[in-house]
This record gives sequence, C-alpha cells and structure tokens, in this order.
Amino acid sequence: MGALLEVVRIMVIFTLVGGLGWGLIHNSYTINETTESFSWLGGCALLLLLFVWYRNKLQFNGWYKKEGRTKLSKRISSILVVSSIVLFILPFVLGNL
Repeated sequence: MGALLEVVRIMVIFTLVGGLGWGLIHNSYTINETTESFSWLGGCALLLLLFVWYRNKLQFNGWYKKEGRTKLSKRISSILVVSSIVLFILPFVLGNL
C-alpha cells in the first residue's frame, strides 16, 4: 500500500510542480517561432530537475520506507543539473541560428 501511495505522490508532485514550472518558463520561449518549436527541450530540462530533486530530497519523506533508497551521487547530480541548464538555454541558441 505504501508503494502505491508513493507512486500517487510522485505523480501529484510532478504534475503540480512541473505544471507550475512550465507555466513560469513557457512565456520565455515564445520570443519567436523557432524558439517556440524547441520549447519541449525546456520541458525535458524541468523533468530532469524534478528527478534530481525527488531522488535527493523527496524520496526520504514519503510513504515508501524500504531499504536501498539512496541519494544520487554528487557527480551524477551535477551532470544532470548542468544538462538541464543546457537544455533550458538550447532553444534560444537554436532560435538565433
């Protein structure tokens, strides 16, 4: 039962926080048509950030209490965050080519 509640919790967090985050960043991608057509990269970046946030912080506060829950390593976390930043910026670079 705890695992099912945790899956529902993950879906709610990703939907609410992801939707709120997308609402905040979507307007910045409407500068021109090319930037807007690559705005899905910003959505991928947002999902990467939510994944890192969940694995490093939120998984330890939920209903799922089995063994084996570990944080991402610092190296993997930083690679994912840097990749997310690159994905946020990439539509602007592609829009100016």
